[in-house]
Amino acid sequence: METTCWIRRVRPYGGDMQDIKVVDGRIAALTPASDTPASGADLDGQGQLLTLPLVESHIHLDKTLWGLPWRAHSAGPSLTELIGNERQVLRTLTSPIAERAGALLAHCIAKGTQLVRCHVDVDPELGLRHVEAMLALRTRFAPLVDMQLVAFPQTGLITNPGTAALMREAVAMGVDVLGGLDPCGIDKDPIAHLTSIFELARDMDCGVDIHLHDGGELGLWEIERIIDFTERYQRQGRVMISHAFCLGMKPWPVIAPLAARLAANGVSILSSAPADIEIPPFLPLQQAGVNVCLGSDGIRDAWTPMGNGDMLERAMLLAYRFDMRRDDELQLAFEAATRVGAKALGHEDYGMAVGKPAHFVLFPSETLAEAIVSRPLARTVIRHGRVIARDGQLLAEAG
Repeated sequence: METTCWIRRVRPYGGDMQDIKVVDGRIAALTPASDTPASGADLDGQGQLLTLPLVESHIHLDKTLWGLPWRAHSAGPSLTELIGNERQVLRTLTSPIAERAGALLAHCIAKGTQLVRCHVDVDPELGLRHVEAMLALRTRFAPLVDMQLVAFPQTGLITNPGTAALMREAVAMGVDVLGGLDPCGIDKDPIAHLTSIFELARDMDCGVDIHLHDGGELGLWEIERIIDFTERYQRQGRVMISHAFCLGMKPWPVIAPLAARLAANGVSILSSAPADIEIPPFLPLQQAGVNVCLGSDGIRDAWTPMGNGDMLERAMLLAYRFDMRRDDELQLAFEAATRVGAKALGHEDYGMAVGKPAHFVLFPSETLAEAIVSRPLARTVIRHGRVIARDGQLLAEAG
């Protein structure tokens, strides 16, 4: 039986007041706002700003310490020290992944996120335990959020024999994307690393998402090779490079030819807008046609005690980092946390058009720029036309 409701008196992206007809959870019509009062099944937006839902393009839910007693940061500064400390911390935890990751995921949804890409550790020590837990969590939260999972070789792929076979098994179990990590800095054999990942991606017909921390000329060389492999294995539009600090370490004239290749092959760049290192130059890359999206990375874990799961705040951090003050620039930051993220993740069922899911967020703000600057807690999260969260609190429980 067809179900119909209306979301009335909302201003999509700060424009004119509109009514949105929702049939079976999808947008059926967008019309100028009428004087028709909202019925019991309808939502009165009261003239608030309405946007598409936030997109979390990079998070590590399986390793969060969310909800546990405060734990002082204990890792050394290098990448290998961070990885080693994280593994030591995880060995001491008795709280299951479902409890920690589920609490953080619910919090992110309550802030307005409805599309998530989550990296999940896979290696011979852990086996597929984290994958199994995250697949169960994805099923549990499916009514409230769309989630992609990435098989992530945190402790190395080539240097940790048996990991590649486990990643193949993870994809067969339902993981969506193959991950990688510093082909040079961690695995010490970039061609073997990339060959292993891209051959498996071709065989399993899935995308690729590579963490790249290596800086300077080395990092830029690795980006060139990732693009080469994208072309060779015909993964255009299905590859992401996460972090890519090296793109911010050289003048733009050096980066511009690389940006052109990234754009031509649909290779996306993910940034968490960190404060401690150079990051990809957002506006020049965006103007060159590169998909630059945003993610939280680790939240309250062994890598950092920071993060709150609010992608609106992540958009603010990007704008703050690059001194983006004008409304049009702030809107681009918001797009990086919404539309561009959905595009980078290859999620086509996203948009404000007839036929798309009626997934939205309402903010008590005049414009997108004001929403980013004020980051109001008073926001309403809508999924399939029904309210699932208000004021940062989830109303509908998962599973």
